[in-house]
Amino acid sequence: MPSKRPLKVADRIKEVIANLLETRVKDPRLGFVTVTDVKVTGDLQQASVFYTVLGDENAREATAAALNSAKGMLRSEVGRTLGLRVTPTLEFFLDVLQESANAMNELISQMHQADRELEQLRKQAKPVVENPYKHV
Repeated sequence: MPSKRPLKVADRIKEVIANLLETRVKDPRLGFVTVTDVKVTGDLQQASVFYTVLGDENAREATAAALNSAKGMLRSEVGRTLGLRVTPTLEFFLDVLQESANAMNELISQMHQADRELEQLRKQAKPVVENPYKHV
């Protein structure tokens, strides 16, 4: 049975990093960022931090640069707060799950619209002959 410890550590890291980004990181490049998830390896050596940024591609790039420059301070604070024997190495990844979900919803909406248009055309359609099932 897999250990629940990595999940608990990941939750704590998520809380600590979200708090630090809000209160301690003053980098002007840091946009409106939300930590969406943290995954920790089973040996607690590496933590993948997933985040989203409100804004365009420039805001995403600037935020990625700000996170990478604050990585050392964030790791130190995570280690100090959690009191782990070895502090996990932090890696930051832009979470594209929400964008993918939005794109999927848009495709589904387009399909529903096409279905409604097809239904309207079907209702207005008239057979070419009076009784299409009668053999001539």
